[in-house]
Amino acid sequence: ASRVVVASRNYADFASEATFEIKKCDLHRLEEGPSTTAVMTREEGLHYYKTMQTIRRMELKSDQLYKQKIIRGFCHLYDGQEACCVGLEVAIKPTDHVITAYRAHGFTYARGVPVREILAELTGRKGGCVKGKGGSMHMYTKNFYGGNGIVGAQGQIFETYNMAALWKLPCIFICENNRYGMGTSVERAAASTDYYKRGDFIPGLRVDGMDVLCVREAAKFAADYCRAGKGPILMELQTYRYHGHSMSDPGISYRTREEIQEVRSKSDPITLLKDRMVNNNLASIEELKEIDVAVRKEIEEAAQFATTDPEPPLEELGNHIYFNEPPFEVRGPNQWIRYKSVS
Repeated sequence: ASRVVVASRNYADFASEATFEIKKCDLHRLEEGPSTTAVMTREEGLHYYKTMQTIRRMELKSDQLYKQKIIRGFCHLYDGQEACCVGLEVAIKPTDHVITAYRAHGFTYARGVPVREILAELTGRKGGCVKGKGGSMHMYTKNFYGGNGIVGAQGQIFETYNMAALWKLPCIFICENNRYGMGTSVERAAASTDYYKRGDFIPGLRVDGMDVLCVREAAKFAADYCRAGKGPILMELQTYRYHGHSMSDPGISYRTREEIQEVRSKSDPITLLKDRMVNNNLASIEELKEIDVAVRKEIEEAAQFATTDPEPPLEELGNHIYFNEPPFEVRGPNQWIRYKSVS
């Protein structure tokens, strides 16, 4: 008779934390910047990995549901940029307010909204985080105002910078520079691509947005700066999106497949974190694979909910516009309501 001995590692075999060298941030109107070393505990690493992997799989499932015509309308996917929202979220407080433009699914999840509520919102169902009425571009939860169609419109953003500087507002401005504005590269659109300097009198940081630790340390620095009463600060996160601008954009007419593949192979935020954890004995390949399996299961169950949950009834279409409870007679949503003349 033969005996098979299976060697297994328990949690005591892993290091509790590790210290990493991270890329130095470029600075504007700052004498010193974030630390170039970052300590990450095993627990933190596992949390970052699971969160980023969940966002990645959620976006890939959204892509699939859109192509099946289950998700309709505008839809901007976030895969490739996961280190930005995760690094920012872990550096601030749940009581801090976060306002985003579109491409906000990752931020919505990082702020605490379950995957099933995000996917159900995308499919327009009652169980969505905005009861199926907001879709991809308008997701909300406590202290989170996610999804606005205006993205740094040139005149308004400079007026906003000016007011924030004049009033010393505790505001962190974030530019997620994924290298393309719709289908135009930043080099073709801007004479100066130093977006972190665009605040003029507002100090700025240019950060490696593909490294969750680099984003985390920069965001901690920025939050401390604001909380100290020094006024606003601007962060440019250099990142990359794998999908096109929206689902109507194949994403390869203005850039090559080779460019996308090079970023995937050299700078992917999830792969970078995975390699760091394994190489520094914070986790094993097998353990991370188990997380991957659990994430895939969660996404599939969420998608099942998002495709079977009922749509909101027609009579509720005009509800939840104001804070007070219905009924409301809102012009437009219900064609059967007879309105009184306002003259």
